[in-house]
Amino acid sequence: MKRHRLPPRFLRDHENPAWRDLALTTLPVALFCAIVIALVVWLVNPAPPRTLTISAGPQDSSLMQMADAYRTILARNGVKLNVIESDGSVQNLERLLNPKWNVDVAFVQGGVAEGKDVSSLMSLGSVAYVPLVVFYRGSGLTQLSQLEGKRIAIGREGSGTRLLSLKLLDANGIDPGGSTTLLPLDGLQAATQLVSGNIDAAMLSGDSATRALMLRLLTIPGIAVMSFDESAAYTRLFPSLESVDLPPGVLDLRYRIPPDVVHLIGPTVEIVARNTLHPAISDLLLEAAGEVNGAPGLLQRAGQFPNTSVHDFRIGEDATRYYRSGKSFLYRSLPFWLASVADRLLVLLLPIAVLVIPALRAIPALYSWRVRSRIYRYYGALIAIERDALKHKSEEERRKLVEELNEIERSLNTLRMPLAFADAFYVLREHIGFVRAHLVANETVTH
Repeated sequence: MKRHRLPPRFLRDHENPAWRDLALTTLPVALFCAIVIALVVWLVNPAPPRTLTISAGPQDSSLMQMADAYRTILARNGVKLNVIESDGSVQNLERLLNPKWNVDVAFVQGGVAEGKDVSSLMSLGSVAYVPLVVFYRGSGLTQLSQLEGKRIAIGREGSGTRLLSLKLLDANGIDPGGSTTLLPLDGLQAATQLVSGNIDAAMLSGDSATRALMLRLLTIPGIAVMSFDESAAYTRLFPSLESVDLPPGVLDLRYRIPPDVVHLIGPTVEIVARNTLHPAISDLLLEAAGEVNGAPGLLQRAGQFPNTSVHDFRIGEDATRYYRSGKSFLYRSLPFWLASVADRLLVLLLPIAVLVIPALRAIPALYSWRVRSRIYRYYGALIAIERDALKHKSEEERRKLVEELNEIERSLNTLRMPLAFADAFYVLREHIGFVRAHLVANETVTH
């Protein structure tokens, strides 16, 4: 006769405490939710990178000094900023547009992106003025067109100074290859040639026009600075340019240098990034820009930079949000990396809730199914015994069925059942008694 004993493993498992059922029900659901949430966070809203690369400028330039200051500030938040040297804005833009260069951010002077597809880039804002300062020998120079036929230093190859100088000279009818000699000199080299009389004018900007150099040139007899009286016209004809004034005495109050207002024109330097830049990194860079570039200076008032005055690039959405409302509450209140995790979870709160809430609701149902399935296995054994009782009539066979029933009852006596399922437990005991009575009754009839 075929036996319908409960599996030995089942007889051992059912004696485990109720918390094991709860753990075996809850842990798989919790693990599934954790894996799905981690995948969603990683794929949809990845963590901020811990390393960033910026293309700055020539060695010992103000752009390199600016980038070094940014590096120190970002390091406070656990972000490493790699600063690489470049020839200037033109090369910086080329590196950003070239996928082979692992450059995330760069300083780019306004006007150098004309004619190029920069849709893959965005600006975080302007951080400094880069005015063009024209020094010349003699006096009375009021227009660039008056330099025709002269020897002019317009900046080294690949520099933003040279690009801007050529553009403005062209607007005044002076082209390369004509009667005017255009020389690739800048900075101290151009100033030295101007003082020596080897050139007639020098167009300087950025690091080529430092405060010390301008003050030194203006104290040399026969050297003057040109004031762009048509600055308003230049800024309208060239949207990338801004008008900047040097007030009287700003270089030297004691000797009132310069003696009158000098109108200058020039672009701004922007922080330009690839449009894949992480929002949290955008905030860190703007925070660094506020600390480094927000101080008052020769050409600006306190708090004037950074700002949203951009020309060649669209302003990034995250930068716009930062200028409007600053850092979020989380980033103001928590350490950077903890805030970034919390911020990502908040962004994904709705999709996570859609996943987690149904999963939590499923846990009680799964727990109930696990407990009741144990009772149902007892019922399976009872039904098998009852069916065998109808098929086998001999005393020996019925005795063996009673032994199986006794084994089931002994197992049931050690069963640990949550109180919520006590009714099912006692009903099962009643049914065991019913099957036992049926076997005994049939045995009596047989005798």
